[in-house]
Amino acid sequence: MDRLKQVKRALRRDPALLVGTVLILAMVVLALVGPLFTHYSPTVPDLPHSLQAPSLTHPFGTDEMGRDVLTRVIHGARVSLPVALMVMGIACVIGTIIGLVAGYSGGWVDELIMRVADIFLAFPALILAMAIAAALGPGLVNAMVAIAIVWWPWYARLVRSEVLSLRNREFVEAARAGGLGDLRIVVRHILVNALGPIIVQATLDTGYAILTTAGLSFVGLGAQPPSPEWGSMISVGRKYILDQWWYSTFPGVAIILSVLGFNLMGDGLRDVLDPRTRKQ
Repeated sequence: MDRLKQVKRALRRDPALLVGTVLILAMVVLALVGPLFTHYSPTVPDLPHSLQAPSLTHPFGTDEMGRDVLTRVIHGARVSLPVALMVMGIACVIGTIIGLVAGYSGGWVDELIMRVADIFLAFPALILAMAIAAALGPGLVNAMVAIAIVWWPWYARLVRSEVLSLRNREFVEAARAGGLGDLRIVVRHILVNALGPIIVQATLDTGYAILTTAGLSFVGLGAQPPSPEWGSMISVGRKYILDQWWYSTFPGVAIILSVLGFNLMGDGLRDVLDPRTRKQ
């Protein structure tokens, strides 16, 4: 309850956190109930109405196949948001487990894990994700795997640093002296106290996961047409950008708002979960 009260106070005090929360909730609501308010199909062509400008009938216009762009943007939210959350969930769980093992074990185990992580971090994240996705083959599932593989080292290093600062604290020593095993100490005392930075980083990275997924789809390594994925829509729409501006613009705006929402929310949660960074 105390944490919930802190969040409520933060929402009132921090306009950025409030805006970010509203944006994310709007995207979630759009993904859940948006398709109920449109009678167009996101994939079935309607060639007689191709490349029509925005109008009352088609507020976001139509694409080269006559499909309603608004409908495809709405259904795109049902693709991009779950994909980003699943990618971050996989990367966060794997990285957290590895970071806990490295930080608590120390010695050669820590050294080996961190050197492997350094190998991944030596490459630009998007370029490495493109290479892995290309090796696995085009497709949304393979793109998700590629992004998760790229992102786990960030969480491993973050969690390791938290473990190193916590493992010799008085409450951990007391738990160890009380006869608790290593697993219970790590889960009940160290991980619980390290959750704040993990949650903040995962919130920020969810926006970047949406952007990276769209980037892979844009170059043909993610979702494939006719899937209504935002990056794939922009990729096809760039051919018509000079005359049919709406085709790429509205999916791009959806990406911008989603990434902005998660960034603002993550920045606000940092102030709530870590008093050391709270704005004065």
